[in-house]
Amino acid sequence: MSGFRDAGSLLGGLEWVEVANPGARLGAVRHAVFDFDGTLSVIRRGWEQVMIPLMVEMICDGRPAPAGLEGEVADYVDRSTGILTIKQMMWLESAVRRYGLAAAPLTARAYKKIYNERLLGPVRRRLAQLDGSQEGRDALAVAGARSFVQALDDRGVVLYLASGTDHGYVVEEAEALGIASHFEGRIYGAMDDTEAYSKERIIARILADHGLEGEALLVVGDGPVEIRHAREHGAVALGVAVDEDRRQGLNRRKRERLLAAGADLIVTDFLHYGALAEALCSAAVGAHTD
Repeated sequence: MSGFRDAGSLLGGLEWVEVANPGARLGAVRHAVFDFDGTLSVIRRGWEQVMIPLMVEMICDGRPAPAGLEGEVADYVDRSTGILTIKQMMWLESAVRRYGLAAAPLTARAYKKIYNERLLGPVRRRLAQLDGSQEGRDALAVAGARSFVQALDDRGVVLYLASGTDHGYVVEEAEALGIASHFEGRIYGAMDDTEAYSKERIIARILADHGLEGEALLVVGDGPVEIRHAREHGAVALGVAVDEDRRQGLNRRKRERLLAAGADLIVTDFLHYGALAEALCSAAVGAHTD
């Protein structure tokens, strides 16, 4: 396919995008995998402030926290952003047993249930405030997210949604934002009994099933997990270093971990959705409009 351009010459020098890998080949995107929470949706913003105290509480079981524990937990949550929630709870189950402070350690599934119950409070309150307007839905999404998804869809890109959050919640929240139809039949939330919907497997399956070269697949996310998997498979890795409270602007910690994971490009929002979609898809348009 002709029309490739390297990211440095195409996007270098623009204020709204950071080109971390100037040699990345752009223009051929035909399929795109999106993370959900923190990438498109801010419905679950602040989840870390629920998970970290929960983990410390479960490990300590009412006893004083050992030196370094809170830092260990915070570091793990930061590094594990984007993986299946049940895997994070498996780490918690292991940590509870390792520290030996809890009188009656629980299973990973039990810890996940407690976590979900605590997180769903603010999630339900935010969803309850929706008034049916597009403005209201957009207020729970990263700025420009709906328009970027639409722009890719309009260019014939096949879109997938992959999340470590439970499948039912992802479907419900994508519908609440008004974007589920763009991913119809291709929404993959977590299923505790299988890793078939893990981001790594989804990425590998898309490439294999469609006979794609890596640069034909775009992976978009705010966590290191999906970005690492994208680079491992040669896909274009677009990191989203967004301040979730403001729905736009830079979150410096996200940027650091996205760079460390190997992001090709980093944006803080999707307000320049048209130019970004054009850069990613320009050489592939003919493949969809014949």
